[in-house]
Amino acid sequence: MNPITVEDVRRDFPFFGLHPELTYLDSSATSQRLKAAIDAEEQYYFAGNASPFRGLYDLSEKATEAYENARSTVARFINAPTSEDIIFTRNASESLNLLAYSLTNMVIKPGDQIVVGVTEHHSNMLPWRAAARRLGAEIVYWECDPEGYYDPESLKNILNEKTKIVAVTQVSNVFGRVNDIKTFARICHENGTLLVADGAQSVPHMKVDVQDLDCDFLSFSGHKMLAPMGIGVLYGKKDLLEQMPPFMEGGEMIDMVTFDRVVYSPLPHKFEAGTVNTGGALALAAACDYYEKLGWDWIEKQEGRLSLHLAEGVKSVPHVTMLGSQDPREHQGIVAFKIDGVHPHDVSAIFSDSNICIRAGHHCAQPLHKFLGIPSSSRASLMFYNTIEEVDRFLNVLETIRSQMGYGE
Repeated sequence: MNPITVEDVRRDFPFFGLHPELTYLDSSATSQRLKAAIDAEEQYYFAGNASPFRGLYDLSEKATEAYENARSTVARFINAPTSEDIIFTRNASESLNLLAYSLTNMVIKPGDQIVVGVTEHHSNMLPWRAAARRLGAEIVYWECDPEGYYDPESLKNILNEKTKIVAVTQVSNVFGRVNDIKTFARICHENGTLLVADGAQSVPHMKVDVQDLDCDFLSFSGHKMLAPMGIGVLYGKKDLLEQMPPFMEGGEMIDMVTFDRVVYSPLPHKFEAGTVNTGGALALAAACDYYEKLGWDWIEKQEGRLSLHLAEGVKSVPHVTMLGSQDPREHQGIVAFKIDGVHPHDVSAIFSDSNICIRAGHHCAQPLHKFLGIPSSSRASLMFYNTIEEVDRFLNVLETIRSQMGYGE
């Protein structure tokens, strides 16, 4: 078999053929779409469109089978024990909101505590804050060091008998740092505390094994891992999911309804009210298959090489400060930075003028930026379909930005 090349991979993404002039370095916001994922969704709507679970005719039964096969593919992809541990949602935000409602209703009492990392995306912070207000609980913020490192000993110091949930990202969408979820889970479980991991920035870029991590829940989004927008995943341990009340109520999440009584469906359908996103699930399964076809060895080697080149380059430019660890090896495809005297919006505009797509702002992590003492930052983020030449193009523009803004040096 011939070795995989990045040129081979780029042909699997229509975007690059349609926009050869663009350098896309914003995959942490949303990845580009895999043709096979687009085709899987299109084929379902063109040739197999029927509502799953609701018909006894062949087309509906085939839609049901395809949808459940997609669930099994996703379960295999993250090594979930069974497909019943996989709940399809719209995105990671909905997955976390589901937990912040259903899980807290089950385990939180007035006076209890929910620990949230300061590095969290708003999606893994605001729902817990809302739940704490609703249930009379306390939010405790777990602080990292200025380079984004969470000391496990500091977690031990935070936990007590009232701490019921810890919510923390596996990879920060600002620092790009990989957190030690396996160790965090062990410490939490020794205290009788549940661990919720946000996998939105980890599942698309590294092999994630939920059984090895032993996290109680993991959320992620399809649109960050080559699939369309509108499909997401919540993994949960089956015994916990079975105890949790539904998040939404309606069609297809019930076994029986009378005027005064309801019996909910078993997992996973209890949490999937209404008509499901079958096309999105099939597209996500196609993306999972593609990752496995490429192989994690190739993906992690390719992204590691790109990340190192990007981080080393950013660190070497005068008047540019890389956020997070100053060790370029500790950036998982994400490098956020600030430039002395230049607003991130101006930085992004200059890159845009050079046909380079990056992100500017607080990256849905405004409290983290306040914690760091800065209002906002710029961010370049990679995926395995990027090239060294694209990173060099970015670095060449980065070196000119201060001079373009009128600074002499």
